[in-house]
Amino acid sequence: MLNLPDVSIIIARVVVLIIAFTVHELSHAVTADYLGDPTPRRMGRITLNPLKHLDPIGTLLLIIAGFGWAKPVMINPMNMRGNPRTSMAIVAAAGPISNLLMAAIAAVFFRLGLVSFVQSSGAFSLSLLMSEFIWINLILAFFNLIPIPPLDGSKILYAILPSELVYRLRPLEQFGFLILMAVVFFVPAVLNVLVGLPAVALLQLLIGGSSLGL
Repeated sequence: MLNLPDVSIIIARVVVLIIAFTVHELSHAVTADYLGDPTPRRMGRITLNPLKHLDPIGTLLLIIAGFGWAKPVMINPMNMRGNPRTSMAIVAAAGPISNLLMAAIAAVFFRLGLVSFVQSSGAFSLSLLMSEFIWINLILAFFNLIPIPPLDGSKILYAILPSELVYRLRPLEQFGFLILMAVVFFVPAVLNVLVGLPAVALLQLLIGGSSLGL
């Protein structure tokens, strides 16, 4: 049976997710627009309005299960300047980079001693909100870097691999979501290696082991 987080954590996560998902998707949209693709602008994605970016199911899952997604930004790589695969990789990387930047900004509050890291549930507080903010942004960054479609990591991987190999891998994109769900539910150890461990390591680097009680 799924153990739901308490009300204070749910409130904190909702606030954080509205910001994190919105900035993540806006970063994709702005980068694509800068590289010459007007599609995101035409679809109203160059905005800080969270209603344009949030996916109800993906947001709910991240709140209660620890993983989820936002509404993907539609992009036409043929409209962008330069090599389409390279341009797509740049657009894809913009999302996780925005989450890492937000985590780094939040880390300043911990380094200055304004808040302390909260590892367990408790009353709603600034420390709880900032703890969820930095942790969720780190999780979103590394989760999206997993090289499985439709995640951002797959587009970055395509820019690195030889063209012939990318051509052979393209048909697997239609099964990408199923593969991702199989990893999440049946091979969680892989998720821990690709997401959990690097997120913890960067968290310790950003706010210091002492702030974590280590």
